[in-house]
Amino acid sequence: MKKLLILICIAVAANTVQAQSNYDAAINSIEDKVIEWRHYFHQNPELSNREFNTAKKIEEHLRSLGMEVQTGVAFTGVIGILKGNRPGKVLALRADIDALPVTERNDLAFKSNVTTTFRGVETGVMHACGHDTHIAILMGVAEIFAQNNDFAGTIKFIFQPAEEGAPPGEEGGAKLMVKEGVLINPDVDAIFGLHITSMQPIGTLAYKPGGILAASQSFEIEVKGKQTHGSMPWGGVDPIMAAVKIIDGLQTIISREAPLTTEAAVLSIGKFTSGVRSNIIPESAQIVGTLRTLDKNMQKQINKRMKEMVPAIAKAYRAEATITIAEGYPITYNDPALTAQMLPSLKAAAGDARVFEIKAITGAEDFSFFAQEVPGLYFFLGGKSLDSTEAYPHHTPDFKVDDAGMKLGVKTFVQLTLDYLNN
Repeated sequence: MKKLLILICIAVAANTVQAQSNYDAAINSIEDKVIEWRHYFHQNPELSNREFNTAKKIEEHLRSLGMEVQTGVAFTGVIGILKGNRPGKVLALRADIDALPVTERNDLAFKSNVTTTFRGVETGVMHACGHDTHIAILMGVAEIFAQNNDFAGTIKFIFQPAEEGAPPGEEGGAKLMVKEGVLINPDVDAIFGLHITSMQPIGTLAYKPGGILAASQSFEIEVKGKQTHGSMPWGGVDPIMAAVKIIDGLQTIISREAPLTTEAAVLSIGKFTSGVRSNIIPESAQIVGTLRTLDKNMQKQINKRMKEMVPAIAKAYRAEATITIAEGYPITYNDPALTAQMLPSLKAAAGDARVFEIKAITGAEDFSFFAQEVPGLYFFLGGKSLDSTEAYPHHTPDFKVDDAGMKLGVKTFVQLTLDYLNN
């Protein structure tokens, strides 16, 4: 019996090594395809809830692999379902697919020249956050597993629209996908997601147990004054002056009232609109901004003070103001047990020295809605060129990441999937 057990163990080990060798070969051979797909999506970006051509290309690819495909999920989302060669758990892998209203100005040979109108403003459209790489990576992973289905259980490939937020008046993104049942039939046991970053060298992975990304809320403020001639400001009520004081006042909530030793919090104004010409004091002003928090109690307190402060400051300058704060995205939370379980897989993919734990980031992600429902692991993939002297931030016209970083993304997803499902 002892000899039989030894022989079985040797056979299993040999099969495991051979299976891993097959996957390694597939990862190496698919890199060029992944880069080609990334360039296509980068040159053909589409805004949130409008990713029609992007979804079509993803759908065509998944169908060509022979897997079950669902389309039109949360408007433009695409789901692929692939079963392994034996029963087991259900794992979801997620990639976001939308671009941003940003005009690209870098020197990439495959830069975007797409333009559109966004909220009444003419703008370019750009994958200024790396979602083009996320799509290409997950398409590559899907092809690898479709051709090498030596795994237990089921993989659900989630290509999610509108991560950057649905247009005003629309639902969208991960929240709507969850609402429409993306995590059931079959019921998902865990979900993994990644985000490439221009601030981290290629070949590296970063993670954090617990809260890794902040809760995000957008807010809009409408300030009403009384229009008058610019030469006679006393004849009206200046909404610009009131709006400037509101912006100044909101920052004091962070600097003077938020307990920043508990967690970080950030309040930023992204848009200020008012007036039409130099000699007219306008009737109204509009403020649009974002709030990022890493603690639920701090979020509630800051929201409360924003709602108290905005009308009070406006009144002090004889104006009126209202504020609307969106529900936004919750904190992106990495399940501690799942993170600990999968950390060896991250290290196996990149090497021990290239995997590191980070502090929480005040950026936000609607992957958080998935991770509220099932255990999730969200990690960062290095995209900064090794010879780069400057890293341009995400959501900027000069943003870029290196194609060479995507192979590790494919390898990591494959490693995590095999280890989670087969163990």
